[in-house]
Amino acid sequence: QVQLVESGGGSVQAGGSLRLSCTASAEIYSMAWFRQAPGKEREGVATVTTTGYKIVADSVEGRFTASKDNAANTLYLEMNDLKPEDTGMYYCAAGPLRTLKPAPYNSWGQGTQVTVSS
Repeated sequence: QVQLVESGGGSVQAGGSLRLSCTASAEIYSMAWFRQAPGKEREGVATVTTTGYKIVADSVEGRFTASKDNAANTLYLEMNDLKPEDTGMYYCAAGPLRTLKPAPYNSWGQGTQVTVSS
């Protein structure tokens, strides 16, 4: 397992922007962002591999951009045009597969809260 440290959450009004960062303690093939709202299941948001392959969830396509700095083992999530339904705890994850399903990821960050008010 690798250690993951997230940063960048906060509170914004609808239409605003936030940028999340996640730094891993070692190189790992796939890094991803998940989010979880109270009472809901954890949802995959975006994943990026060391080869640059990306998957972005339909719910955020066109508003969120995921990128990865392989040299720094850091994953970013640029979130624009935020909506109240984007509110939740955002988790960084790392693992050997490129997927938006949580099960294959064996390393998780502590989470960072994103709150979007209307």
